[in-house]
Amino acid sequence: MTTEPSSYHRRVAEQKRAAIMEAATELFLETGYDGTSLARIAESAGVSRATLFKQFSTKAALFDAIVTDYWRPTEGGGHPEPAPGDLRAGLTAIGNGYVDLLTRPGMVSLYRIVIAEAPRFPELGRAQFDLGKMPYFSSVRRYLEAERDAGTARFDDADTAATQFLGMIADYVLWPRMLLVDWSPSRASMERAVAEAVATMEARYGA
Repeated sequence: MTTEPSSYHRRVAEQKRAAIMEAATELFLETGYDGTSLARIAESAGVSRATLFKQFSTKAALFDAIVTDYWRPTEGGGHPEPAPGDLRAGLTAIGNGYVDLLTRPGMVSLYRIVIAEAPRFPELGRAQFDLGKMPYFSSVRRYLEAERDAGTARFDDADTAATQFLGMIADYVLWPRMLLVDWSPSRASMERAVAEAVATMEARYGA
């Protein structure tokens, strides 16, 4: 007799996990990380405490899961690493994918939670950095290194190049949203921002 959970039970577990993470994100934003208890999250998610503790043994583990989920690309899985050989096409694909990531529902809320609570809970900032930003950043750095190896780009420091590219996009797409609640640039304007960032990278690093 198999002990593996059935597809139905796996689906139910996934649904409960998603409900827990959604409820936790809303409560973290509303009452802060410190002011939100696992018991309240369970109540808001409509699950038992036993179910929540089975999924997440600590509040920190739950927050880590939220960060990892938000930084995971929504389509295709993995992090974007186009095949090298065409710097403009590759950077454009990465740039537009980064826009999709930064504008997905909840990303701004996640940043606000981290910024508000990091002075008292520095582990939240570390989770955002280590589990979210750095894996994505590393994928962009690897792509740029592959372009350099292919002879389509020239630079000495891949970290600097990746930081510059992602920073040019985030400065228009993400950071104004942190302060301006009505900041909602059109898709066309964000694509223009990506195109300008790509043109800048080509001018500086294109071989």
